[in-house]
Amino acid sequence: MATKDPVSEAKRYVENARTILREKAIKEDDLYTDRKYVKLAGHAAYTGVLVALDGFFGIKTKKRKDVSWYKEQLATIDKKLLGNFVNAYELLHLYMGYDGTQDVVVARRGLERADEIIHWVEQRTTTC
Repeated sequence: MATKDPVSEAKRYVENARTILREKAIKEDDLYTDRKYVKLAGHAAYTGVLVALDGFFGIKTKKRKDVSWYKEQLATIDKKLLGNFVNAYELLHLYMGYDGTQDVVVARRGLERADEIIHWVEQRTTTC
């Protein structure tokens, strides 16, 4: 079986996160009502970011690098991307994934950062 395209796989994770938030976390005003699903969505979206970056760096194993490793690698490549990654890590992994913050704006910003990172990877890995 052929390996899936990392960018497509990353986009799938982020889209799954959006679906979880929309269908399970249930938005009321500016808050999600169910912390459990916010956590699931945060983990899914952050996994998408890592899948895209792993594809870019050519990492083929399931074993994850420490967040510091990603920061070090990105710091030498693109400072804006590094900033987006740090934001995605904080918003998706820490605030949503661990804390389960129910703030809709935090989730929206985290998903935007994930999209930006995946788009950056896509632009640099697409072959014509």
